Amino acid sequence: MTSHAFGAFIEVESSTENVEHSIPIAPQKALPRVYHSMPHTSDGQELDNLQWGKKLNGPYESGASTPTGYQTPRVLNDLEMSRAPSPIQEGVEAMQSFANPPMNRFRMLSVCLLNFGNGLNDSAPGALIPYLERYYNIGYATVSLIFVTNAIGFILAAFFVDALRARVGRAKTLMIAQSLMTCGYIPIVCTPPFPVVIISFFFLGLGMALNLAMGNVFAANLHNGTKMLGWMHGSYGVGGTIGPLIATAMVATGGYIWSRYYLLTMTVCLFNLLYAGWSFWHYEAESGQTLLNHIELTASRTQNSPKKPSQLASMLKSFKSRTVILGALFIFCYQGAEVSISGWVISFLITTRNGNPEKVGYVTAGFWAGITLGRFLLSHPAHKIGEKTFVYGVVVGAAIFELLVWQVPNVIGDAVAVSVVGLLLGPVYPCATVIFSRAIGRKEQVSSLSVISAFGSSGGAVAPFTTGILAQAAGTFVLHPIAIGLFAVMLICWYGLPNMRKRTE
Repeated sequence: MTSHAFGAFIEVESSTENVEHSIPIAPQKALPRVYHSMPHTSDGQELDNLQWGKKLNGPYESGASTPTGYQTPRVLNDLEMSRAPSPIQEGVEAMQSFANPPMNRFRMLSVCLLNFGNGLNDSAPGALIPYLERYYNIGYATVSLIFVTNAIGFILAAFFVDALRARVGRAKTLMIAQSLMTCGYIPIVCTPPFPVVIISFFFLGLGMALNLAMGNVFAANLHNGTKMLGWMHGSYGVGGTIGPLIATAMVATGGYIWSRYYLLTMTVCLFNLLYAGWSFWHYEAESGQTLLNHIELTASRTQNSPKKPSQLASMLKSFKSRTVILGALFIFCYQGAEVSISGWVISFLITTRNGNPEKVGYVTAGFWAGITLGRFLLSHPAHKIGEKTFVYGVVVGAAIFELLVWQVPNVIGDAVAVSVVGLLLGPVYPCATVIFSRAIGRKEQVSSLSVISAFGSSGGAVAPFTTGILAQAAGTFVLHPIAIGLFAVMLICWYGLPNMRKRTE
């Protein structure tokens, strides 16, 4: 169709008046534009940049204007509403290593020194129990109470260790832990009445639980975590080896009172307080983690308190995990066997094998030396073979040599067998921590591993306490069937743990 034909359908009218054409008026806003992070004004104010921290206590004084380009939130809810919602899914982070960032070298040394101090503390009671009984004129059952209060401190730490870390950071958490241990050592070195000694061991357990939880999570999340945990817990074994040697030499040879030994552990604790604080001070900044400031913490609590579970609820949730339940029971049996052997094997050799107290006191050092060598030398082969398979073999071997200690009536043979038991038990804790960390998400690792460590470590009180009660009634030989039974339960729990592949991120 041509343009002329198409024009037949259109009638064009020309205007007879001179009408001035004007620009059309913009339509009115259907809805007012309101921004939650700034007060509504009638001057058509557009969205300005937000500046935090300049003034949070209300509007500027009369006559003063807000700085150009900035607007400060007036109330705490504005702070929350102005922020983009946080992503729910957890991102993948690059795994840190021993040398990256460089400060990790000093941090790894710090956690090793912390565990070294723990080893000095835990191994000494085995050598000092006979002297405690003589000094206070008490029996096996009464002296075993120091293990109970120590475990109560471990259990209590599980309820707040994760919240404390999130609030103040790892550096201050470790400094608080060492301060608590110092509060426990000060009364002990003064040789107080025995009830005060019992209470002091509560503070020691509380402090050790905090630095153990922080150290386990740090080392397990480094590259080649099995090796790092082996060095960390190997340092515990070094302290466990040196502790009985020094304690026996001071009390039996030097003639010092038993409490003077704890001057050494208190000195190590004070050094660790300063060194751990220095090495971990900027950890959150280097690892990309942030701590909530006071305003954000208050605002978050005001906005989300009905939805956020409490620390107790988080702990109860972790107990729904099969890994946490079986892991806690596994560590319960492991710690129970380890502390029972360390604490009561000397009493067994004195009463049942008629050993000389001044000589058999060094057998505990041999046991801890075996644990130390096992953690340093066997942790890497365990990583190559596979932690799950490796633990089966060493636990069965430990049970066999513990049976030899029970049945072979020779002090030297028993001392050698006890050292081999320590050697085989050495890599168990690092291997178990690696398996637990693989099966637990990173966000839940601190709380879950703290629960496993705290409730598991209570075995280090229940088993020695039970051994002391039964030893007073039947004899110190009961140590061995208790230890072998705990090894059997460990194998059952280990079989029930899920098989997890190694992390490759």
